[in-house]
Amino acid sequence: MTSITLTPAAARQILSEIDKHGGGVGLRVGLKPVGCSGYAYTYELADEVRSNEESINNHGATLLVSTCDLQSLDGACLDFIADGLKRSFQFDNPNVSNTCGCGESFSLKPGVSKGGDA
Repeated sequence: MTSITLTPAAARQILSEIDKHGGGVGLRVGLKPVGCSGYAYTYELADEVRSNEESINNHGATLLVSTCDLQSLDGACLDFIADGLKRSFQFDNPNVSNTCGCGESFSLKPGVSKGGDA
C-alpha cells in the first residue's frame, strides 16, 4: 500500500483553494518529465476523481494521485510553505536522488520508476 501524507498546513491550503474555487474534490498531484534532472511535480484542483487515480485523505483534505505516479511518491509528505512572498506546496520525497541547481526538477532513485518508465 502506498503511503503519502499531508501536513496540517497543506491540508488547510487545499481546503482553502477548493473554497476559493467554489468547489472540488481535492488536489491532483503528479509528476511530469521536465528540466535538467528529469521530473517536476504538478498540482491542480480536481473537480472529479478519475478512474486511474487513488484518493488519499489526510487531515480532512484529499490528494488524488495517478496510479502511474504512486511508486514515485510512496513515503512522501506534502507540505505548504509560506516564506515571505513565496507560497507553495513542497514534497519531502524519499524517492528523489538529485535535484537540479535551480530546484525545479529532480531525478528518482534507481529502481523507482515513474509510470511507464520501467
